[in-house]
Amino acid sequence: MSAGVDAVPLAPRWHGAEIAAVRAGAPALARVTVENAGRATWHSLGRDGLQLAYHWLDPLGNPVVWDGARTALPRPVGPGDSLDVTVAVVAPRPPGRYVLRFDLVEEHRFWLEELGCETLDVPLEVLPRIARRSLGVVVHGGADDDTEAALAAQEEPLAEAGAEAEAVAHLVSGVVPPPDWSRRILDAHAEGWAAVGTAVVPAEGRIAGRRARRALAPWAPGGRNPRLGAPLLLPSLLAGMEPGRHLGLPAHLGGDGLFEGRVTVRLPRRSGRRPT
Repeated sequence: MSAGVDAVPLAPRWHGAEIAAVRAGAPALARVTVENAGRATWHSLGRDGLQLAYHWLDPLGNPVVWDGARTALPRPVGPGDSLDVTVAVVAPRPPGRYVLRFDLVEEHRFWLEELGCETLDVPLEVLPRIARRSLGVVVHGGADDDTEAALAAQEEPLAEAGAEAEAVAHLVSGVVPPPDWSRRILDAHAEGWAAVGTAVVPAEGRIAGRRARRALAPWAPGGRNPRLGAPLLLPSLLAGMEPGRHLGLPAHLGGDGLFEGRVTVRLPRRSGRRPT
C-alpha cells in the first residue's frame, strides 16, 4: 500500500457476480456488477490505471492464485455510477472448494483491499476438467497385436471405438503403454490439464538405440512437470484438440499441458523413425 493514500476516494460497492460452472484449469466468464461509492472517477489506462482482477483462495482464506488476469474498465466510472463487467477467469487446479475474490487493483501500486476497501467473495465448487472419465485412443499407423493387447489390459477401460470421449490419446503402432497409463492420463485431465504427455523411451535393443536415447532425453522418466520446455509426445488431448508432429511422433506443441513422467511409453522396436 502506498503511504498517504486516502481510501475514501476509492470505495467500491459490489452488487454481485454471476458465473457458470467452472472446471479446473479451464477459462470461464463471470459477470460482475460494481458501483463507485467513492469520490474519485475510475479510469483504466490501457493495461495501467484501475483494473478489475481476482484472487483464488482456499476455504481457509489462503491464496492459491494471487495475480488473476486483469480486466480493464470499458469506460470511466464516476462517483455513484455502476458498471457491469464481463471478467475472464481461469479456474485453479485441482478441483475442489475455493473462494473467488474480486477486487480492483491500481496497477503497479496497490489492491484496493490493501486500503481497507471491501472485496466480493464468491464461494465456488471447481469441478474436474472432464465431466466423464472417458479416454479414446487413436493409433497412428494402425494398432498391432502388442498395442492392442496393452490397451485391452488397461486398469481403466478405454472408450469403445466410435464413442464420444472426453479426451483422445494419440499413439503409434507398436507402442506398449503400461497398465496404469489410462488411469494416470485421466487423473491428470480431471486435475485440470488439457494435454497430457508421458515419458517416452526407445525399445530395448533398437538399432541406433544410443542415438535414440539422446534424442528422447527430454522425455526420460521422472516426475510430473507442467513446464517441460519441449512438446509433449504421444499426448492425450481434450476432445476437439488435434496433435502436431515432433520427432516423427504425434505431439502437443502448445500450452496447458502436463508431462506425466511417472508413466513410461516404450516406442516399437522398428518404427521407421530416426529421432534427431
